[in-house]
Amino acid sequence: MPASVSTTHLLSSPRSSRTLRKLQSAHALSSNYAALSTPSLISQQRQQQRNTSSSQSPGPPQIPPLPSQQSHHRTRSNSDAIVPSFTNVGAPPMRRNAVPKKATVTLTPKDELETLVRQGPRGDVPTGLQRLRHLILCDGLDADNDGMSQLRIYVWLILLNTPPLSTDTYLDLIRRGPSPAYSKIRNDTFRTLATNPLFKRRVSEASLIRLLNAVAWRLHDAKVERTSEPGKMINASSDLGSPELQHASPVVKHTQHPPTVTTDGSEAGGAEPGIYVQGMNVLCAPFLYAARSEAEAFVAFHRFITRECPGYVRGAMDGVHKGLVLVDKCLAIGEPKLALYLRSKGMTAEIYAFASVLTMCACTPPLPEVLQLWDFLFSYGAHLNILCICAQLLMMKETLMASPSPTKLLRSFPPLQAKTIIELTLNWVRKIPADVYEELVHHAE
Repeated sequence: MPASVSTTHLLSSPRSSRTLRKLQSAHALSSNYAALSTPSLISQQRQQQRNTSSSQSPGPPQIPPLPSQQSHHRTRSNSDAIVPSFTNVGAPPMRRNAVPKKATVTLTPKDELETLVRQGPRGDVPTGLQRLRHLILCDGLDADNDGMSQLRIYVWLILLNTPPLSTDTYLDLIRRGPSPAYSKIRNDTFRTLATNPLFKRRVSEASLIRLLNAVAWRLHDAKVERTSEPGKMINASSDLGSPELQHASPVVKHTQHPPTVTTDGSEAGGAEPGIYVQGMNVLCAPFLYAARSEAEAFVAFHRFITRECPGYVRGAMDGVHKGLVLVDKCLAIGEPKLALYLRSKGMTAEIYAFASVLTMCACTPPLPEVLQLWDFLFSYGAHLNILCICAQLLMMKETLMASPSPTKLLRSFPPLQAKTIIELTLNWVRKIPADVYEELVHHAE
């Protein structure tokens, strides 16, 4: 076969094409081998640095020059990576700027009242007590729709200057069993605020019986001790509360002689000791409703009836009758036209205001309004209850004057509106002469 033909045949076949590509690739690799075997630019630079360093004398390692601030090198892409700062390398760390002090936060009246109750006054006690009264008068205690407040019982204990009492003392009185007035207590407790669902849901009759029976024992023991040792003085720290508040109490500061410590006499016409009178069950009810424990209610109620209104719970209840006379007198001073009209109809306070005077208006619903009214009375004196009754009559003035028989309207007072009653009472105080106001202060002693 001729050589040209064989070559043409080899080129045309697929195997000859693959052989030819292999030969070309080998030729290209062999021609570029010298270029591939030469070091790269980085390798050459490193080799040059080694030669330079080996020719110089050994010494401390040189710190490479810092890069210019204008050359921006891309750092880590992580967002939490710390970007190095080259501005103050080697310099001492800079101090952080002082955080400016926050401005003094002004407390709201409710926060100020809570701070005053929980932490006490920053200055003297009488000034703090006056501030507490002012906050109660202007802003009131924070309470829910049922009248429940976490601070109320503690505010009452402060305003009444109630001495501390161990719970064991109350439990010891309960363990003594029925008191001499137990039967009278049982006859009254079942009908205490019987139509008030809020009271019935929170206070049980058993709780009311225990508290009244414990108070009866306490009054009985005080009477026996006073009878056996008439000249014995009672320790001020145990009965008079805080000495700092003795001259700050709304009632004590007006008293010219030592107030009665315990109740005397007995229920009208009765032979039992003066340790319980009808109506004390209603007077006790708000204390049990507002307190967080029976022991708190016991010490507050006992303090109230023995220091603020002992004349209301004596056997003859002479304090209540004096208060009824003052209702007529104060009504004639503030609203002479209404007073004259009621008198012409034969309506005196003895007829329509006996329960309101005896119970400090606790006999008139709703109970949350009673609690709010008592906040005011404990702040500025329970004697102002007389003027609160006059204020309720003033609110009924148009209806009473238009009625030919106001007796039916006064059988039960309208629902209490504590805020309105307090406003009217404060205005009424300005109309009362000094001598009549002195009678108000002392009528319940």
